[in-house]
Amino acid sequence: MLTEELLEWLLAGDVAVQYQVHRDLLGEDRPDLQDRIVSEGHGAALLAARGPSGDWGGGFYLPKWTFSHYTLLELKTLGLPPSNAVAREPVQRILTEHVGRDGGLDPLGSGGPSDVCVNGMALGYAAYFGATTAQLRSVAEVLLESRMADGGFNCRWRRGATHGSVHSTICVLEGVTEYRRRGHDHCAEELAAAADGAVEFLLRHRLYRSESTGEVINPEFTRLHFPARWRYDILRCLDAFRDADVAPDPRMEDALDLLQKRRRPDGSRVLNAHYPGATHAVVEPAGRPSRWITLMALRVLARYGHARWGPAG
Repeated sequence: MLTEELLEWLLAGDVAVQYQVHRDLLGEDRPDLQDRIVSEGHGAALLAARGPSGDWGGGFYLPKWTFSHYTLLELKTLGLPPSNAVAREPVQRILTEHVGRDGGLDPLGSGGPSDVCVNGMALGYAAYFGATTAQLRSVAEVLLESRMADGGFNCRWRRGATHGSVHSTICVLEGVTEYRRRGHDHCAEELAAAADGAVEFLLRHRLYRSESTGEVINPEFTRLHFPARWRYDILRCLDAFRDADVAPDPRMEDALDLLQKRRRPDGSRVLNAHYPGATHAVVEPAGRPSRWITLMALRVLARYGHARWGPAG
């Protein structure tokens, strides 16, 4: 339940959290808060870290996590206004200078096959930050080409992989969701079908279990992280389902049970761990109650948990 005390705590956080609490938990459009992400808190820190070249880090993809690709992904996650010119400029450069031979993005300029995870993430943030359909056409096409027979996606699909990866699949689902939300029509029906297949692939695994044995695929999938970057966990998956307006399904129940068990007495949830690597700024410390994790959990449970546990809690 979203108590007055919990709401007060959430609204005492970063302005990006405030904006999304109003949008997703209170049903209030607050463009004034969204505009402040540019000049306050974590969003402002990321924007200020851009180098004189107009990129972050060493360019498109080096070094983790401080280069343009993951910084743009993080700015999208925060809810930076899509019209922001500081974010739009490097997106245009990426789509002009880093399209590889297969039509996807070539992060390292190697001339080899593009990476499914990178293509999925970039499709999302590029669509969000104003890329045109013409600019995204080849990325959308190569993602469709990379779809696997089981409905999932896998970065190793050209290297003999026969089974989808949850990491790659969630990156593609999120990217396609944003692409379609922004009204891009190229391959829209095919991408909608691919997104449905990705959802079914994840549901068959009950979000974190082996389809064949029922065992937990990786214990890290049951821990809660922010930002997720390219990696997968149950909260990222459930939040992606919510964002894509996926209908409730009994195969979500294992993951929803785990998420509900992570609730502390005051209604908050803990950020379990950060993924290793340099960052421009730490969003929140690991091992402590997290406003971002709590916000995500509350909006997921508001969508999927009501029938089982009552209002989001």
